Amino acid sequence: MKTNRLETQLIHAAGTDEKTGAVNVPIYLSSTYHQADFEEFGPFDYSRSGNPTRQKLEETIAKLENGTRGFAFASGMAAISSAFMLLSAGDHVLVSEDVYGGTFRFVTEVLPRFGISYSFVDMTDLSEMAAAFQENSKVVYIETPSNPVMKITDIEIAAKLAKANDCLTFVDNTFMTPLYQNPLDLGADLVLHSATKFLSGHSDIIAGLAVTKDPELSSRLGFIQNTFGSVLGAQDSYSLIQGIKTLGSRLKQSSASARIIADYLHTHPAIEEVYYPGFRFHPGNPIHERQATGAGAVLSFRLADKAAAKTFVESLQIPIFAVSLGAVETILSYPATMSHASMPKEEREKRGITDGVLRLSVGLEHADDLLEDLEQALQKVRRTHPAELVK
Repeated sequence: MKTNRLETQLIHAAGTDEKTGAVNVPIYLSSTYHQADFEEFGPFDYSRSGNPTRQKLEETIAKLENGTRGFAFASGMAAISSAFMLLSAGDHVLVSEDVYGGTFRFVTEVLPRFGISYSFVDMTDLSEMAAAFQENSKVVYIETPSNPVMKITDIEIAAKLAKANDCLTFVDNTFMTPLYQNPLDLGADLVLHSATKFLSGHSDIIAGLAVTKDPELSSRLGFIQNTFGSVLGAQDSYSLIQGIKTLGSRLKQSSASARIIADYLHTHPAIEEVYYPGFRFHPGNPIHERQATGAGAVLSFRLADKAAAKTFVESLQIPIFAVSLGAVETILSYPATMSHASMPKEEREKRGITDGVLRLSVGLEHADDLLEDLEQALQKVRRTHPAELVK
């Protein structure tokens, strides 16, 4: 029976093994493949170019994102870097101004070495975006919601602007996943995931995914993937397929808890601001609700300064204080020294990423336990830094 409900597709998209009926995809731990015919090779010859387990994963993410072809890479940054390598010397890219720090580093420190220029743009301002196009612009790169201050870009309008200027549109969909947002349906040409995060969900593998819409673009990215060779191994491909099966249940519960926590933090006197696209008063909320079906499980908030953030982090008991997000355990991150450490301080602060900003990826713990832990840590902040707390 065909279904359009993604929760069902998440579980069944990879299918069963055609030869044995096994409900789990086999793990093909082979680097090379015997060719039975001297003149004509079979579908697999060397696992950098193709592996049956990885192929099942790639077919799965292509189905979930309503794309033509999927690609599995060794990390999220490998996927992003490979997508940018579709460009040539002399090209120009427009990039969301508050992207992930690793993307910022690649754009600012690697692309110029290949003669590719860039402009960071506040893509919440469509007039600013429209004015940023140059004759040699080839790609519009979007993060929405952005990391970590959760700015929202209108994917459909941005893609139309890109198309009018003969540009491709790339969208990092890590925070929303295919469960909540499908950029290809909104006009994007290529969608990217750090599959390390929600798609895997268990902090156990590093992986990146990309999905293309146009067959010609698919062929070009396939060439890049095979040439660079930064592919995902069979064991990790299998683990990621298993993680995807539980995405629906995991992300829905985490998102429900994130809403409770966002509401709580918004009213707390120690918190200066909460960044969460589910709030009606969030500047991008109307756009987000039009293009996504959920607010997600990630939110950020701002304390007075670094000292208050340090006290808060050191007082918590449940969340893991670590790089990354999207796991079964709640993960608290400090962007200034973690996700955006590669971004200079003046550039971070321009984007609202101050030394008091923390990012919270809500896991599967009981929401009440998390609230109690947050409360006791914030009470410690209030006792330790009372002069700084001006709501």
